[in-house]
Parts: sequence; C-alpha cells; structure tokens
Amino acid sequence: MRKLILATASAIALFGVAACSDSAVDQTTTQGVTPPVQEPAPAVPEATPPADQPMQPAPAAPAN
Repeated sequence: MRKLILATASAIALFGVAACSDSAVDQTTTQGVTPPVQEPAPAVPEATPPADQPMQPAPAAPAN
C-alpha cells in the first residue's frame, strides 16, 4: 500500500512539473522590423558675409 501511495504522489508531482515547464514551443509570433534607410543630410554652407560686405559689429548694450 505504501508503494502505491508513493507512486501516485510521484506521478502527480511529475505531471505538475511537466505542466509548468517552458520546454513547449512558443506560440507567439514576432515580426521583424527593419529601420528606414537614413540618407545623409545635405551639406549646409557656413553663414559668412559676402566678400564685398564687411562684417558689422554687434550693437552695444544700453548702460543702466
């Protein structure tokens, strides 16, 4: 009788462990996303005054 109870308890424990294991195949699906191709930004020329116009100094701040 003792062996029958031990075998039954072992079988229940084995089924419990098998039900909680992660060895089953994952049924979720994922979709790969490729990032968009980034084109290089166009070159922006530096802001320089034309050669025929000299740079003007900034106006002075008013004194208090």
